[in-house]
Amino acid sequence: MNLPLNTLANVQDPIAHARFNMIEQQIRPWNVLDDGVLDTLAAVRREAFVPQACQGMAFADVEIPLTEPVEEASRLGQIMLAPRVEARMLQDLQVRPTDRVLEIGAGSGYMAALLAYQAEHVVSLEIVPGLVEFARENLKAAGVRNADVRQADGALDPINDGPFDVIVLSGSVAEVPHRLLGLLRDGGRLGAIVGVEPMMRATIVRKVGHGLETTQPWDVIAPRLRNFPEPSPFRF
Repeated sequence: MNLPLNTLANVQDPIAHARFNMIEQQIRPWNVLDDGVLDTLAAVRREAFVPQACQGMAFADVEIPLTEPVEEASRLGQIMLAPRVEARMLQDLQVRPTDRVLEIGAGSGYMAALLAYQAEHVVSLEIVPGLVEFARENLKAAGVRNADVRQADGALDPINDGPFDVIVLSGSVAEVPHRLLGLLRDGGRLGAIVGVEPMMRATIVRKVGHGLETTQPWDVIAPRLRNFPEPSPFRF
């Protein structure tokens, strides 16, 4: 791993050291080995995107609630995903410097910042007004100028910015949303966590000509994104 020089120089700083440990002890063991992704995680200050009350959890292997009451945050999908999940998704999407990216579920803006570090431009949609402002403030303070956070329902509202090279859903859905696949350009990739508890899988869909190639490389459970279709509870 080729960590940026400033990270190596400040490894004695408690925050830099905690970030280093997050990468080495959580993320690398989860088969995130791409140097570009690891450098991105070292450069983007995760603690700058975490609510003040949760600063002690910034580098922990947990989901972080973004709204109150905390008990409702996970049910409503208003969380930061665990760092290893964000990192593995970032690696599997193979983001390039010329890519235009769509994210569904901005949350605190952290995943948008990771994507923006690697891509040309990011559009991130968030349904909760308070989180829209939180994400915008965090990205501005971090100096991220190529990410645009908008208040919108990624499941229902029109999305007129396509086509995109990468689409990422920062939360789980019961099935891959077909209308989002229609926003991919040829060679584009969509990443989502798909399924129903207790079985969900990271799902990467690549558009190739008029067809789609799908892989499901790892298992993980994540809170739901709101308003995407759910399977019927009835069985015949």
